[in-house]
Amino acid sequence: MASGMPVYHRAMPVPSSDVTAFILAGGKSTRMGTDKAFVELNGRTLLSRMLDLARSVAMDVRIVGDAAKFSRFAPVVEDVFRGCGPLGGIHAALRSSQTDLNLIVAVDVPFLSTEFLEFLVTRSRASQAIVTTVRTCDGWQPLCAMYRREFANAAESALQVGGYRIDGLFFPAATLVIGEAELHEQGFSPDLFRNLNTPEELSGADQVTDR
Repeated sequence: MASGMPVYHRAMPVPSSDVTAFILAGGKSTRMGTDKAFVELNGRTLLSRMLDLARSVAMDVRIVGDAAKFSRFAPVVEDVFRGCGPLGGIHAALRSSQTDLNLIVAVDVPFLSTEFLEFLVTRSRASQAIVTTVRTCDGWQPLCAMYRREFANAAESALQVGGYRIDGLFFPAATLVIGEAELHEQGFSPDLFRNLNTPEELSGADQVTDR
């Protein structure tokens, strides 16, 4: 993160009622060797971290994944198109949502902050864009993004013909892109989107500060 406090900051975040937050936890975790949702970082599971983070910005927080594994932690949404990766999870989330604005985050990005998610929600709320997402020099960040419900239509059309790329559905006229320059202007670092896929990455991430 840039020096000092992020430019976008509120000392007392208030969870929003017009946003539903979904945590994607349905991945196979092949490279980690065990379910990433339940691996621990500084004594807390990644799922616990992401639930707390999501609840800091949204009153309604749900998990997209296997109900048998996750229903004791929060309401669960299961994929309609099974085995289709994150796009299938986003589609299921949006089809289940009662709000137009929806925050989608993956379970394995523990470096995200409440301040950044508030910024993302605010930018989406002020826009008519169907998708509000970040694009850094490392590429799109579709698993920490805001989606309006109508994105489910494009997702379903793609899934029906075997298309699983999320960013292939980010049509310019309907997508608000937050670039790296804007991130830096607001005091945020692209390192926020660093995810944990392997035991080695997990062991190197022990400097995450508890929220």
